[in-house]
Amino acid sequence: MKVTATAIPDVLVIEPVVRRDERGFLVETWHGARYRDAGVALPFVQDNHSRSVGGTLRGLHYQIESAQGKLVRVAAGEVFDVAVDLRRSSPTFGRWVGVTLSGQSHHQLWIPPGFAHGFYVLSPTADLIYKCTALYAPAHDRAIRWDDPDVGISWPLDPTRPPILSARDATAPPFAGAATYD
Repeated sequence: MKVTATAIPDVLVIEPVVRRDERGFLVETWHGARYRDAGVALPFVQDNHSRSVGGTLRGLHYQIESAQGKLVRVAAGEVFDVAVDLRRSSPTFGRWVGVTLSGQSHHQLWIPPGFAHGFYVLSPTADLIYKCTALYAPAHDRAIRWDDPDVGISWPLDPTRPPILSARDATAPPFAGAATYD
C-alpha cells in the first residue's frame, strides 16, 4: 500500500493495493501490522457505515472526551472528506485538509484523534465506512459549524442547491467557541 501525508502530516491518505481481474476486485481494507508500520497504530473498537444521498453534508463532528481516530473509506459513491485539526498544541491547529474518496479509488483517510470530521456527498448516493478508535459517547459528542469562515473549508458544493444538513449541523456553534484538545 502507498501512504501519503497530507498538508496536515498526521492525516494520511492510504492507497491499498487493489487486485482486479475479470471477476471484479479484492482490496485489503485493514491489516494490523501493515497499518501500524504506516503510522496507524491505535486499536479499533467500533465500525460505522453511513449511507447518504447526493448533496448531503455531514459534520463537522468530534468527541471532546474519548476522542476518536477514524480510518475512513467509501464503499460506493464519492465524497469530499474533511478533517479539521482541533489540537491547540499543534502547529496546524484550526487548519483543515480535504480529499476526495470514492468506491472506485478505494483510497482511505486516516484521521487521528483530536480532529473534527465531516464529508459532502458528490455522487447520487455514497456509502461511507469507518473504523473508530473509541466508542461513540453521546455525552461528549460535539460539532462545529461546517461553513465557519474562521476555518474556511472550500467545500465543492453543488451550486444549484444548498447542502442537505441535519438540524444539528445547521445550528452547530462556530469554531471560535468550540471545545478543543490540548
